[in-house]
Amino acid sequence: MSSSEPVWLEVALNGPWSRQRQPGIPVTADEIVNEALACAAEGASIIHLHAYDPITGRQRDDYDIYAPIIERIRSQSDVICYGTLPFLGDQDALSPMTALQRFSAVEKLVRSGLVEWSVVDPGSTHIANYDELPQGKEGFLYSNPESHVRYGLELAQTFGITPSYAIYEPGFMRLGAALHRAYPGAPIPIFRLMFTSQFTFGFPPKPWAMQAYLELLELECPSAPWMVAGLGVEIDTLIEPAVEHGGHVRVGLEDAPFGHAISNVDQVRAARRKIESMGKSLATPAEVRQRLRAS
Repeated sequence: MSSSEPVWLEVALNGPWSRQRQPGIPVTADEIVNEALACAAEGASIIHLHAYDPITGRQRDDYDIYAPIIERIRSQSDVICYGTLPFLGDQDALSPMTALQRFSAVEKLVRSGLVEWSVVDPGSTHIANYDELPQGKEGFLYSNPESHVRYGLELAQTFGITPSYAIYEPGFMRLGAALHRAYPGAPIPIFRLMFTSQFTFGFPPKPWAMQAYLELLELECPSAPWMVAGLGVEIDTLIEPAVEHGGHVRVGLEDAPFGHAISNVDQVRAARRKIESMGKSLATPAEVRQRLRAS
């Protein structure tokens, strides 16, 4: 990213946690739409959301839930919206699923013209909570078989959607870059560097850790856009070094430590102020799309 290129600001509204773990997240359709629009008004050009079953209050990745939410957001804002996949390994997706099953809602949303990005996480890792380990509470394997990653890249190749790679471990970056090279014509992925303080995967939110990822990215996919993000983490300390190194930023209650008291809108506002204090501007959705087309 050149020194004059605007910074992308993404907000992850809710995640898979439910209100038991993250009380402040939007769950109902009205709540998600209202927060998405409020965050877009504060400068977020990208909205990431998880769909929830209105009866159980648990994540449910169905087209029929996602579609009306995204339609309502896009009818009032040009913001980029994208959802997620069933989070294999947690309590909402305990049974084995095929790649076709996991990407079912995404594929329908793509065919309907509602999404232009998709989660395609290139690897598997164990996710455990530091605070819960001494209590005997086990974490879980976040599973993304290679066949599922390939399926996501086939969708990207066929429909021109952008793969959003969550990089939980260095191996995710290496596999993701190698597989992308195997699908000519697939849009370049966004490498979302995942840091954490609360969980045991990957790296803590430290500049040296970001630099390690960037050196690896330079070897594997040097032209790819990247951003700092995470789970169970306050990413504030990495915003300035990320922007200085040409990166982008994601904030939001999905990524924050459990019980986080700062709302999505306030997180977006704080990130915007920090970025603008560095003399940078925020990218509009149109500018994000233009940058991706040029890659």
